[in-house]
Amino acid sequence: MRRAVNFLRGSVEVEASGPFPERFLNLCAQRGVVFWGVTWMDSGAVRIQVPRSARRSLDALAQRAGCTLTEVERSGIPAFLARFRRRYSLWVGLSLSVLAVLFLSHFVLVVDVQGNDRVPTAEILATLRRLGVHPGTFSPTIDIDNVEEEVLLELEDLSWIAINRSGVRAEVLVRERVEPPEVVDEDELGDVIAERDGVITRLEVLSGESDWKVGDPVAKGDVLIRGDVLLEGPLYSESDVGWQQVRAQGQIEAITRRTLEAAIPLTASVKQDTGDPERHLFVEWMGRRFDLFSWGTAQGSGRKKSAQLWSPQLPDGLALPVVVGVERIQGYETASAPVDLAAAENLLREQLELSLREQVGKGEITHTQFTSVVRDGLLTVTLIADCVEEIGRFVPDGAGGA
Repeated sequence: MRRAVNFLRGSVEVEASGPFPERFLNLCAQRGVVFWGVTWMDSGAVRIQVPRSARRSLDALAQRAGCTLTEVERSGIPAFLARFRRRYSLWVGLSLSVLAVLFLSHFVLVVDVQGNDRVPTAEILATLRRLGVHPGTFSPTIDIDNVEEEVLLELEDLSWIAINRSGVRAEVLVRERVEPPEVVDEDELGDVIAERDGVITRLEVLSGESDWKVGDPVAKGDVLIRGDVLLEGPLYSESDVGWQQVRAQGQIEAITRRTLEAAIPLTASVKQDTGDPERHLFVEWMGRRFDLFSWGTAQGSGRKKSAQLWSPQLPDGLALPVVVGVERIQGYETASAPVDLAAAENLLREQLELSLREQVGKGEITHTQFTSVVRDGLLTVTLIADCVEEIGRFVPDGAGGA
């Protein structure tokens, strides 16, 4: 305990040399000077340690004892801090750091969104920014309840949101709305018709009647399952009971053929860079941009922008709200140039395949064939695909098969 106290208040080790160093120790004891660690040197001098506060009184006592007093070492916290006494930049930096921590702790520096899948994070952050929650916002001014209500009103795909403030970080937890299952109105009567031409590969009737069988070809609009059910009479009866109307239901899969077509011009407008780009060095702090200086001038009828950004990150990977960037503005002129036919054909093929997959949905694509032709200044690609898919579509009575 005594060692800890001496470290906190600081101590000084001195050496007294002379004919009678013991007289110096006696004078220290008489005047109430606390000392410890008495060490006798081979030269006859004596070393002692005293509190830092008692150091000034030792010179007079050593003079009375006829001794020469030499300071050997200072130790403890006061001695450690004294080393930095003239390092003004260090103290200024330390003071600014403390003030920055106290000041910035009342601001939102990081907005972290969690729990979203379908709704893009950028859309949520943009909505929060419009409502006043973004890096640089003064935390006490945020009305969390009101912001949460407004976000749910603007983003219909969210069913729940919670904004939690933790120091300089705003944690946004969201839950996306679960789409309710499709409800079938059993009281709505009607038939199941063919949505497109095909050859039936699967026919499963859940309610209603069908005159078709697997292997039959059907045309678009044919009634595959009727909602009119014949109620047969009792055994050995010569007459039927009559007809009953129900909601026709079932699953009908068929082999279908789809034809898709896409075209692209043989020439396209391209951007040709003109001259050196114009550059701007800027700093973005808590959502506010500050331009430092610029050089160069963009030339041309058009402008295109790009930027290189550098941002420090916290140990957990979150970026701090300070960004240093260089914005590049390149001038350009537009000119007509021929397209690469091979690249254009591959692009159209990819687009047609994507469109086909979206149209077929859960169905299966069994065979595809592409044809390409150049005509009238266009490259036209045609996709012919054989598929196995659901072709039944329920049509209520009176809808006329629309």
